[in-house]
Amino acid sequence: MIKRNFALRIAVAAVGAVAAASVFSACSQTVTPSTTEPAAGGNKTIGIAVADQKSLFYVAAVDGMEQAAKEAGYKLITLSANNNSSQQVNQVQDLITQQVGAIIFIAQDATSAAAGVKLANDAGIPIIAVDQKPESGDGKLATYIATDSVKAAEELCTWLFDQIGGAGDLAILQGPLGATAELQRSEGCDKALANYPDINVVAMESANWDETEAFTAAQNILTANPNLKAFFGESDAMAMGAAKAAKQDGREGLFFVGIDGFPTMFEAITGGLTQATMAQQPYLMGQMSVKNAVQIAEGKTADVPELQYMDTVLVTKENVADNDPTKFYGPDF
Repeated sequence: MIKRNFALRIAVAAVGAVAAASVFSACSQTVTPSTTEPAAGGNKTIGIAVADQKSLFYVAAVDGMEQAAKEAGYKLITLSANNNSSQQVNQVQDLITQQVGAIIFIAQDATSAAAGVKLANDAGIPIIAVDQKPESGDGKLATYIATDSVKAAEELCTWLFDQIGGAGDLAILQGPLGATAELQRSEGCDKALANYPDINVVAMESANWDETEAFTAAQNILTANPNLKAFFGESDAMAMGAAKAAKQDGREGLFFVGIDGFPTMFEAITGGLTQATMAQQPYLMGQMSVKNAVQIAEGKTADVPELQYMDTVLVTKENVADNDPTKFYGPDF
């Protein structure tokens, strides 16, 4: 069985944080101010530094932020880093320069994120982390809002292993190595694997949450492993990429599961392309992050917990019809 060394990977990734912290030159950025102007009195502008605006998870989270900001009468300044960690540190610096009242941080990289947190701390601006948690550095978060990815992956992998009879060859498609969710989802599946000694992990490859990368990776894995029984995709997009590769190759009877709860994954489960997902709640996370920023701005910091894990829901063909994806991703999906 292939093993992972989480401590080593975190240590290697930490080198990137030092470089990211030293870069503050101007760079291109996506700016999307909300249409809601702040009410009179106080700093009612919240900065959003988001890894990208392509992932459905991040799009839904920002949608939730916009809804909550509109309701509270706050203005948002949203900057997308297009999955460039150095650019994102620059953007945090830009938000600080604009003197926002709080920063909501959906980091591209858990290690480089520490540099952005430290910058905000030094400027006296509270920072709220969503999804990714800085894995190093001395910075302090006002709160961290995320899925309990260890628990979600353990539950999903346990379900998967039961479906394939508790034995057989498994492939794992990982997110960006060193990312919070990648580390936690790998850890969660490892916990499940410990209870299934006859499950053999024959391949592990990072596909960076991306369906196209997963499709290519799965083609190679399928060719090399004719007895493969299942793919665990650490995201829905990667699970769907693997399922499409298998379908194109004429491979039948395999299981494909992911974590996200994308509306497209609900459709894939309904159609039999994939078998299960752990549905997250990014829209609610986005709403909560703005509500917490407002509480902090109004001097109610003590009311904001340091850690806030959101529940996930296991969605399979047995209950997919009973779950509305807009519950998880908001009314625009």
